[in-house]
This record gives sequence, structure tokens and C-alpha cells, in this order.
Amino acid sequence: MLIPLISWITPANVSEGGLLLPSLRYCQRRWAWCPRFIVADMGYLRAETKRCCRQKWDVAVLTHIRSDMKLVPPFVREAQTACPQGQPLTWLGYDALSQEHWFGVPDGDQASLCSCCWQSSECLRQFVYPAQTHESLLGRLPLSTRSAQTLLRRVRPWIEPAQSYEKNQLGLAQMFLNSLRLTWCMALLADAVVILRAHALLHAPPEPGLLSELAPHQTLLDLE
Repeated sequence: MLIPLISWITPANVSEGGLLLPSLRYCQRRWAWCPRFIVADMGYLRAETKRCCRQKWDVAVLTHIRSDMKLVPPFVREAQTACPQGQPLTWLGYDALSQEHWFGVPDGDQASLCSCCWQSSECLRQFVYPAQTHESLLGRLPLSTRSAQTLLRRVRPWIEPAQSYEKNQLGLAQMFLNSLRLTWCMALLADAVVILRAHALLHAPPEPGLLSELAPHQTLLDLE
């Protein structure tokens, strides 16, 4: 429903990436809880911030990578991993103690390159990579996993509609607020509008379809 748990009011020159760690600290202090996965936009690409979330709260911060960002093994693309010889790999899991990811050859892979690889006799078909090698590609949850790609594909598009509603429909993008008291009041009003909108959507009666009367209806024949 795009209801904000936390709202931050900052000057226009403050980067939004700096609000992630304070938000998690607030969640931990207020509710003794932190979200397991955070899906963000390009404003949250800082490796130091993602590393702190992973090590301190065991939280995965998922973002797409930039087109000019260099890949690290085992990644050949953002959503695909492979061994040094080109065999596709699947994620086996994350070892929180050593902070390492394990990748291996998929079970039952009929098109496996391992049978003709010159290193097959000494290869265990499992590979380990430290999470800190690349916080955006590996991090707490590798981008190549189905879970990460599903979150980025289905949850990531919610960010723009939420910002568009607050900026455009509420008209906040056309305002310049130079009073702290006025800014505080406008922030409370904006949050109230969002909460009331979600409440109305949850309790509004469903609207009948325009063609509902023309749609066929199935009836039961009482032959007894």
C-alpha cells in the first residue's frame, strides 16, 4: 500500500543514500526489528553502506548495477554466474560466519561443461567468493539468484510511483520551504494523506465492472 514506516525531512542537498543506516537504527530501536531485504534505486550504491547493513543487521540491500560498473567473478552478467571455464553456476548459500558465498554446478545439468573441462579431475565443482569482494553483486544476497531478480523486477518499480504521488499529485515538487515549522507541518500532512489514501483503498467497496450485466452467468440445474 506504499505506507511510509519512517519519513525523513532533509535539505535538498542531502543525499538520500545517507538515510538508510539511520532508518535501520530507528527500526531496531523502536521495534527491535529490521527488514531482511531492502530494494533501493541507484542512490544506494555505496559499498560501505551495504557492508554495514550486512555485517551489523544481516540485511541485504539490493540495487541494480550501473552499466559502466566492472563485474567480478563469478559474474558474467548481473543475473548470471559462471566458473572460470564458462560453466554456469547456481548459488548454494551464504556462510555468515566466514561471510562467504558458495556457488556450484547445478544438479542434473545435462549440458554441463565439466565433462570436457581439462580441470575436471581436480575440480570440486564448488567455488567460494567473499561477500566483500563486491557488495552490489555479492553482498548478502547475490544478484544472480532468483530471489534477488524477482525483488528487483517486482518491487523496484514501486519506488517511482510512490515518489511520483508525493511529488506530483501532492504538489510537493512545486514547493520551496524555507521555514522549519512549515516544513514539519507539510510533512505531517503529506504522511496523513498517504495513510488516508491507503485506508480508503482498503475499505472502499469494489466497483462493479461496466460489462458485468452482459457477462454470462452459470446456473445450477435442480433436476431432483
